[in-house]
Amino acid sequence: METNLNELKELFHLKDQDIRSYSPLTLAYIGDGVYELVIRTILVKKGNCPVNRLHKKASSLVKAAAQSGIMEVIEEKLTPEELSVYRRGRNAHSPTMAKHATMADYRRATGFEALIGYLYLKEEYTRMITLIRMGIREEDI
Repeated sequence: METNLNELKELFHLKDQDIRSYSPLTLAYIGDGVYELVIRTILVKKGNCPVNRLHKKASSLVKAAAQSGIMEVIEEKLTPEELSVYRRGRNAHSPTMAKHATMADYRRATGFEALIGYLYLKEEYTRMITLIRMGIREEDI
């Protein structure tokens, strides 16, 4: 994949839109997928192992409680703009809730996913990866 989304935009005739106009749940939707892809990439690049082990490890890192924990670590390091996106996501009223998460963890996780989605769509990949790295302990990967 290219270092930006330009090829995807050209091939599918996508127009640039003001990312700030997206609902926080839309940002969380894309952020969820991006974060999971980042985690899966890290795990696969660490070496070949059985898929069920990869799945268990990835699941432990992408669940709401883990994402909530990441936010506890990185929240104070966010810029005012990033903090605003996170808060919008955290405060959004979602029609669903994770099965095995507290409401507080689920809301913080939704805010985290909104932030990841926002940074991804802004093509701020380095910042996105930096924040993810700050929040994940080496022994957890």
